[in-house]
Amino acid sequence: MDVRESLKDKKKIVIKVGTSTITHKETGNIDLDKLEKFVRILTNLINKGKEVIVVSSGAIGIGRNILGLKERPKDKAIRQACAAVGQGKLIMMYEKLFAEYGYLTAQVLLTKESISNGVCAKNARSTFEQLSKMKVIPIVNENDAISVDEEGYGNFGDNDTMAADVASLVNADLLILMSDINGLYTDDPKENPNARFVHTVSRIDSELERMGRGSGTSLGTGGMATKIKAAKIATNANADMVIANGESIYMINDIMAGKKVGTIFLSKKHPYKGENELAPIKDIYRKHRNKIMKNTKGELNDELYASNW
Repeated sequence: MDVRESLKDKKKIVIKVGTSTITHKETGNIDLDKLEKFVRILTNLINKGKEVIVVSSGAIGIGRNILGLKERPKDKAIRQACAAVGQGKLIMMYEKLFAEYGYLTAQVLLTKESISNGVCAKNARSTFEQLSKMKVIPIVNENDAISVDEEGYGNFGDNDTMAADVASLVNADLLILMSDINGLYTDDPKENPNARFVHTVSRIDSELERMGRGSGTSLGTGGMATKIKAAKIATNANADMVIANGESIYMINDIMAGKKVGTIFLSKKHPYKGENELAPIKDIYRKHRNKIMKNTKGELNDELYASNW
């Protein structure tokens, strides 16, 4: 069964781009060439009759660069100031680029309360529905300038989770996370050359969750653990989710064409109920795995996922 064939028919798509996807790694400035290509790809999807919602990171990273800060600030007030400065620049660029193709954009800034509070969620859903009817493209981000870690609702903490919450809120049938990684691996491939790539996830179990790692760059906040968390939210809301590398923004076209790129997490209602699909085991990893299985009487342990063997 080709589990990706159905991606061609998805109608309501939430696409999240990470900070590292739309900024230059060396400077933190907006990568105008890539952002323009991204907007053109989305415009083409819309022209095909797809409904697109953009969740865009980058406000804090862009703001800190404008303000001349070399590292991601640890102080919350400074981060919020960076977000306030950067968000204006970010939405201005989206507005300008989409206008070239005749589309309007809307800035939608959410807090955790917007999703968690019943009344707020209803209002947010109505806003998205009305924007869809008006053929306006929502550009979503967390309202970092005022977001707080309050006891009642907390904050999203990363845009992977927020994108999944948005997908759930609007009943999207596909969530795409464009990041700085190719997809899910059994271990960190930067540290462990024998890590296996995970092509398809039909279920998220404890073994899969152990594969999560920390954040990848100083510009962003979302590591693999947050993406697995996002996948649980999206798939429980009956949306498929794909993680792919944003280095080539044209990867979005490959995803929508049903090509085998990135890692796909299948929704709860997906007809495929088989095993998770992993890349073949490399010989050296197979020998190590068999040795561990023998020493632990058939039980896998954290040593299999260690990056220093």
